[in-house]
Amino acid sequence: MDFLTRRGVLLTGAAALLSACMPGGGGRTGGGGAGYRAPDPAPRPVPNAGWDAWVAGFKGRAAGRGISQSTMDAAFRGAGFLPDVIERDRNQTEFKRSLEDYLNIAASDERVSLGRQKFAQYGNTLRAIEGRYGVEAHVVAAVWGLESFFGTRRGNVPVISALSTLAYDGRRGEFFESQLTAALRILQAGDITASGMVGSWAGAMGHTQFIPTSYLAYAVDFTGDGRRDIWNEDPTDALASTAAYLQRSGWTRGLPWGMEVTLPAGFNTGLLGRGKGKSAAEWQGLGVRAAGDGTLAGGSIIGGGTAGGGPYFLLTQNFATILRYNNAQNYAIGVGHLSDRILGRGPVQASFGPDAAGMTKADRQELQRLLTARGFDTEGSDGVIGAKTKAAISAFQSSQGLPVTGEPSLALMQQLR
Repeated sequence: MDFLTRRGVLLTGAAALLSACMPGGGGRTGGGGAGYRAPDPAPRPVPNAGWDAWVAGFKGRAAGRGISQSTMDAAFRGAGFLPDVIERDRNQTEFKRSLEDYLNIAASDERVSLGRQKFAQYGNTLRAIEGRYGVEAHVVAAVWGLESFFGTRRGNVPVISALSTLAYDGRRGEFFESQLTAALRILQAGDITASGMVGSWAGAMGHTQFIPTSYLAYAVDFTGDGRRDIWNEDPTDALASTAAYLQRSGWTRGLPWGMEVTLPAGFNTGLLGRGKGKSAAEWQGLGVRAAGDGTLAGGSIIGGGTAGGGPYFLLTQNFATILRYNNAQNYAIGVGHLSDRILGRGPVQASFGPDAAGMTKADRQELQRLLTARGFDTEGSDGVIGAKTKAAISAFQSSQGLPVTGEPSLALMQQLR
């Protein structure tokens, strides 16, 4: 997913979660890539005369923007051109997961379990943040969980090197130069040292992955130590900064993000879709009910299945606020659902039904188990067909002299049986 679609926090890697670069992505669960894994080694700079010349020119422009020579000296000491960053930028792919797969990753057993542990550990801090900014503690925790797997995948790429490499490369030069200038302003303010300013390959930083311009606009010093430190092992400032962002984006305290709902038989599906909102009383009168114990709210209703069916979700204005943080519908539902799970609520109640290949989640899980039993390890059986599972399918197909597609199917499952 293109990170430029995000409005506040950079949509990079892992944060497409579910695309190749989101923190917490690419892990060890069922081929879907949602589990924790050890961080990749930090990329090493290589000599590049073109980058050197670009930096020399940039320093003149930065000086005209109020960046001191001492700040630039400290920032670029040890910085360099990172070819790995260019490769990551070039190899970004549009990868659209179904909502079912997305939620299986976003609210995996591992993520929910760790989220509940972290919510208990930082409960007092999160409640204090909620008291100041009016954003519910479990919602802030859920953003933390999706952005960096609760701080375990914050990124280790030197931000000055990454941003200057991308700005020099020029594909999105103006954008990355603006981020580089903002990063220098952060250093000049003394919030972090150049060596401590690390993040994703594209410059998103800290527990909740702020890009530099968003940091300057929204980051807060909640601990009162004089620095807005989103990089520290202590996530307090990062969590408070996320709450401040959501507050300023229009969050309404006490309003749910949304909820799963049930529709009566014969419901007019023409009423579904974002932008077709009704009050809670109007939905109630049409026979709509909350799937769980919650009270129905006003908003729009969408279907989560591949054909618009499956579970149905009523989305409130707070859902639109989450979209200001990351303008992707699945992401916002993922934050909302994970926040519910952190509170102890259950998984989605309605079945998503068969996917485009005619397979249910149970079918996909069986396929993964069968592949692993035959020696083609999918590294888990979560029912999410990710890179690990596709590689296992391809290897099996090759071993049997079959056309190699890497795609799941009911026929393939029958062959494995």
